[in-house]
Amino acid sequence: MEAVILIDVLRRAGSDVTVASVETDLQIEASRRVKLVADMLISNCTEETFDLVVLPGGMPGSTRLRDSEILQSITKKQAADGRLYGAVCAAPAVALETWGLLKGLRATCHPSFINQLSSSLTVGSRVQKDGIVTTSRGPGTTMEFALSFVEQLYGKEKTDEVTKPMVMRTKDDSGLVKQEFNRVEWSFSKTPHILVPIANGSEEMEAVIIIDVLRRSNADVVVASVEETLEILASRNVKIVADKLIEDASSSAYDLIVLPGGMPGAERLSKTESLIKLLKEQADSKKVYGAICASPAVVLEAHGLLKEKKATAHPSFSKKIADQSAVSTRVVIDGNLITSRGPGTAMEFALAIVEKIFGQEKATGIAEAMVFPYP
Repeated sequence: MEAVILIDVLRRAGSDVTVASVETDLQIEASRRVKLVADMLISNCTEETFDLVVLPGGMPGSTRLRDSEILQSITKKQAADGRLYGAVCAAPAVALETWGLLKGLRATCHPSFINQLSSSLTVGSRVQKDGIVTTSRGPGTTMEFALSFVEQLYGKEKTDEVTKPMVMRTKDDSGLVKQEFNRVEWSFSKTPHILVPIANGSEEMEAVIIIDVLRRSNADVVVASVEETLEILASRNVKIVADKLIEDASSSAYDLIVLPGGMPGAERLSKTESLIKLLKEQADSKKVYGAICASPAVVLEAHGLLKEKKATAHPSFSKKIADQSAVSTRVVIDGNLITSRGPGTAMEFALAIVEKIFGQEKATGIAEAMVFPYP
């Protein structure tokens, strides 16, 4: 998820982001089996000049980045020329440290790799900047990490402009994090079977965070495209490859159906008859369903799936929710329904689902591994 968060946030700021594959193909499979398609191969980037080179973490991805001689050369030139570079999670230790690019610099990385940083200046900060290099700790710190680059490249005003619509938590945030109404147990007799539909224009951070976190819990997650092809182009031009087409996925029964937001992705989900049929059957049979960002309003409310339910949505869509009593809460659970507000609440949303299915201990363990404060 770190790669997608970085790409999304930097593109929100207006950056021209090139996603480069160090593999032989443009399509790669990330650490939680999320399939992404890069813009170009790393071999085609050697003549380019970049204002920033930044490496996501993950294993064995960080090792494969480290072993790319072309990427090593590009990053070393970036450092020698005095331009910004950085890495998150395992990558500061596995790649930057190995390449000698953290020597004498304050740096951080994922707690499980911190001993691999040789510098006596190793720190435990969530995001650490030292001159032209910035490092960070894990999936749960990546939004802050990405926003630190927005500030370095564009300034604080632009950072605030990018941050606000993401619904990030702030130090001064006095709003409720989570509310639950009409509590029921979400219990399944076997491994939960979960459907995550995606469309052209879906919010890539929300989709990938949901998929990634739920797969960390060992849930069986099926990613289904409502388009004519498995590959969709998300709202910030990240290319995601689904596991199935919705027509093929709709023949199965699911314990949970959860919708990412994003526009026009939410509208495309709302216009997909087979998906709406699945959602209505899910609600009628008292099975669990949920949505985040624009989708609670654009999909669920529009099709009568929030009737007599408390819910929340992205601030720009929350007025469309009939029951306004909980729309300012970051995550709202009402019986077999769960809703949330935006990219900045997606981690809390996904972890709340894990907690309802598997318990708080499981959710807290996953959060700690991602370096994310929960609850």
